[in-house]
Amino acid sequence: MSYPCWVLDTAIRRSERAPAPVRAAFRLWYQLHQLIRESVKFATVGSFGFVVDIAIFNALMYSGGEGPLHDKPLTAKTISVVLATLVTYTGNRHWTFRHRARTGVAREYPLFFLLNGVGLAIALGCLAVSRYVLDLSGPIADNIAANVVGLALGTLFRFWSYRRWVFPEPAIP
Repeated sequence: MSYPCWVLDTAIRRSERAPAPVRAAFRLWYQLHQLIRESVKFATVGSFGFVVDIAIFNALMYSGGEGPLHDKPLTAKTISVVLATLVTYTGNRHWTFRHRARTGVAREYPLFFLLNGVGLAIALGCLAVSRYVLDLSGPIADNIAANVVGLALGTLFRFWSYRRWVFPEPAIP
């Protein structure tokens, strides 16, 4: 069951009169509830970004057999991630983390792009290792390296860092 945030906030304030173990259990339940809701929303927004990322990456690499950036997989991945980042910022700010503190676009947007740059570096690192260290190339190898392994590791980093720095937890009065 999902409750509006003000109901949970009121319950937390009222629980201050309860015994310590009850307060601790209630706070843990509230934190897990928020984490699960944010995780599901983040995954949904990320799915849209993933579709944008994959479609653009594969179009640049393989459209018509050999795409315009066929010999430049790192450039193709960079372009696809930047465009997907534009989509995911909007979704995360206005849906996933809308209940969190608004610190202003002038602060959030550059920080969001910076942390996405770290996530991109993780994906590029996986793709570079696959291509240039393991000497694996082709649509399957490139997509597994960049869009499965790199994306999974980058997504874990992004979720953690967005919650921590870009969209901070609002102060409960």
